[in-house]
Amino acid sequence: MITRPLDLASRLRLPPRNLDFIFYVNACLIALMFVLFGSRFVLSPGLGVDFRIPTADSALIGAVPTDVVIAVKSADLAFVEGAKVDLNGLRLWLVERAKGHAGLRLLIQADASLSTKDLTDICEMARVAGFAAVQIAAERVSPSLPSGK
Repeated sequence: MITRPLDLASRLRLPPRNLDFIFYVNACLIALMFVLFGSRFVLSPGLGVDFRIPTADSALIGAVPTDVVIAVKSADLAFVEGAKVDLNGLRLWLVERAKGHAGLRLLIQADASLSTKDLTDICEMARVAGFAAVQIAAERVSPSLPSGK
């Protein structure tokens, strides 16, 4: 920096010779924020980032709006309107939710790793509880990128 013509060097503060303790406090707070907000549960509490909905070519064919949505990670872990329930709790919740409502449609967002047996058991529970229709969520398969010729 050119300081000679206006003698700016005499008006500048000297750089500090030691590091303040405030610097260390700030560095620790920044590290703490990265640890807390870098967690895989911050964006979606309860569902990890490894929750994958199955894919299908005909994912949108026959899709209709639904009234109730549940997310099922495994046979013993389902999320319903902000609550975490197991299989028995899901059965009770489905009965309570369908009570007094005719024609409710249920959307099941099942993890791709959920077995077919568990998925059919949940569909049967919904049918017995009184839901008129059950849909299983699927994402459309993304088209492959064309090769550059």
